[in-house]
Amino acid sequence: MLRKKNLNWERCVIIRNAKIVTMAGKVYENGCLLTEKTKIKKIADHIDCRENGDAVEIDAKGCWVMPGLIDAHCHIGIQEEGLGAEGNDTNEVNKPVTPFIKGLDAVNPMDSAFHNAIKAGITSVMAGPGSSNVVGGQFVFLKTHGRRIDDMVVLEPAAMKVALGENPKRNYGDNNMMPSTRMSAAAMLREELDKAQRYAREKEAGKDGFNYDYRLDCWVPVFRKEIPLKAHVHRADDILTAIRIAKLYGLRMTLDHCTEGHLIKDEIKESGFPAILGPSLASRNKTEIKNMDFKTAGILHEAGVKVAIMTDHPVSVIQCLAMCAGIAAKEGLGIEEALRAITINAAEICNVASRVGSLEAGKDADIAVFDGNPLETFTHCIYTIINGQIAYKAQENEKD
Repeated sequence: MLRKKNLNWERCVIIRNAKIVTMAGKVYENGCLLTEKTKIKKIADHIDCRENGDAVEIDAKGCWVMPGLIDAHCHIGIQEEGLGAEGNDTNEVNKPVTPFIKGLDAVNPMDSAFHNAIKAGITSVMAGPGSSNVVGGQFVFLKTHGRRIDDMVVLEPAAMKVALGENPKRNYGDNNMMPSTRMSAAAMLREELDKAQRYAREKEAGKDGFNYDYRLDCWVPVFRKEIPLKAHVHRADDILTAIRIAKLYGLRMTLDHCTEGHLIKDEIKESGFPAILGPSLASRNKTEIKNMDFKTAGILHEAGVKVAIMTDHPVSVIQCLAMCAGIAAKEGLGIEEALRAITINAAEICNVASRVGSLEAGKDADIAVFDGNPLETFTHCIYTIINGQIAYKAQENEKD
């Protein structure tokens, strides 16, 4: 139930009578949450209404209030739904090493998938190039609500995409180009990292005669360890190759897809790199994903690996993010960790936990209100709040 008190949409929202699952170690069984402008101001068992007479008030009795959900790897707005080649800017397939291209420049906020994400309580995503190239370019972390991409950005660049295995082999090998083998893909990645490392060292040293190079300067935040490599790896051997190369250059990295991670759980734990798992709600349509299973998340978590879950939208549609987490919970991850995998774990892995991923005073007011546990199939998202604004409110007929 929504009640308006001297309504000012820009100022604050107060949510009452809710089960507030903060994902910061505390659950309020019947709590209140207050936003002010774009931030969370206060969470408590009771908030005096007289102090906030101009708030939009939501009675969330019987509902779960959660931090907005996060998809840690997708191609939303880059591979647009229903537009075919015209709306697909996922891969630059004419050159196998393209670190200088930005997902930011391809995201179309008008993609209908953004509305689907908001309706599902997903308030932010990590989006970027696909996996046809050995080095695909730069990812961007952004909110799902907006019309101008620049206003939606939380972190850019957020990661540098690299890929090993079947995809770059198929794309270039079929055209009689390198890489046509796993050996050449790894060699091309090391070659690029060698050049980038020398460039970054020269820039940091401030040497006389240093020449700025646009195609290499994008690597500087990677070598400063400000952003990670985002490694597309499915098979166990590709995962281990990515780990070996990242360790060689002393870089941070996330293991994206990590399909056979359950087969080498101890080695991944030893590496210290987190895993972003998925899209498990898809067919085994490639040789390298023949061992795909929802159990991987639980096995890696038990081994001590930090885990997030993704859809790889549109491979699995983005509105199924909570469903994917729910199946992973059933297959061994457990409810609490499954919720973490699409909230705070995803935020920490994507380097944005200071702003999103949990409900805490001072963080962005990105909030999802569900009429039950979001991991359950029949649960509805009732409200989605992004930057303190109500971006979505379910109509009664939508819940029938």
